[in-house]
Amino acid sequence: MGTTDEASVSFVTKLARSAFGTLTNVAETVFYTVDGGERAVLFDRFRGVVNKTIGEGTHFRIPWLQKPYIFDIRTKPHTFSSISGTKDLQMVNLTLRILSRPDINQLPSIFKTLGLQYDDKVLPSISNEVLKAVVSQFNAEELLTERHRVSALVHERLVHRAGDFNIVLEDVAITHLSYSAEFSKAVEAKQVAQQEAERSKFVVAKAEQEQRAAIIRAEGESEAAKLISDVTNDVGMGLIELRRIEASREIAATLGRSNNVTYVPGNGSQMLLGLNSNSRSEAWGGSVEARLGSAHSIYILILVLRALHLVFEVGKY
Repeated sequence: MGTTDEASVSFVTKLARSAFGTLTNVAETVFYTVDGGERAVLFDRFRGVVNKTIGEGTHFRIPWLQKPYIFDIRTKPHTFSSISGTKDLQMVNLTLRILSRPDINQLPSIFKTLGLQYDDKVLPSISNEVLKAVVSQFNAEELLTERHRVSALVHERLVHRAGDFNIVLEDVAITHLSYSAEFSKAVEAKQVAQQEAERSKFVVAKAEQEQRAAIIRAEGESEAAKLISDVTNDVGMGLIELRRIEASREIAATLGRSNNVTYVPGNGSQMLLGLNSNSRSEAWGGSVEARLGSAHSIYILILVLRALHLVFEVGKY
């Protein structure tokens, strides 16, 4: 009796498990789930692709007759590189970054024409096409100075082209721009030449200023010489002699303050000797300073008398 009960329980358990598995398989076959950030397109064996986008959640389908295809509608990044020619025939390497997603309402049409891998089939070709078309309108230098305008033009045209395939572009940006090695060397050489030209302009301007300063200086000296010549013609050579006497007095005063200069009187001429203070101290002893003071006083007195005599002679005329 106990063995029969155990066999019955085992049979019921297996039957329940089989039924549960069958129900699970039927549920998976009849129902399908669309997760968040996804949409589904339903294919019917009799009607073809159903012209309706199925949203998130669990949905019913007829097994074998209907099959769902899941689309990821999240925005996805794409990066493309292209080598394009500019208006002045320079080759430029550009890198473009695109953020794209499918048009949700047009998913059945996208599935019919492009399939699930729609972005890989469309975006590389239209990106390369638009980049080449836009870059060919600008010179190599303008691509740098007007980069914002180039990016805006690429964005506008690429959005329009992607719209033909029911693809929405959230953002389009040029992330990298580089020139060939030859062009980079040419640009560097041009910059060096411009710096040299600016330096040459500075040198020329400096020379012109120095020339003007020399002309103004020469004009001033000429005017001064003319004034002195006019005064000399009016009063004779007395002014020159007076200036020479004044200069002699300044020289005598300067020499008088020096301990290394000695005045030696002579017959009709005077002599100044430059002596070392130590040697004079040894030769003359403690009377050196007294002798120098007396000699300088005599020399200055002679110069003053000559000046007075000259002024007296000029006054006669």
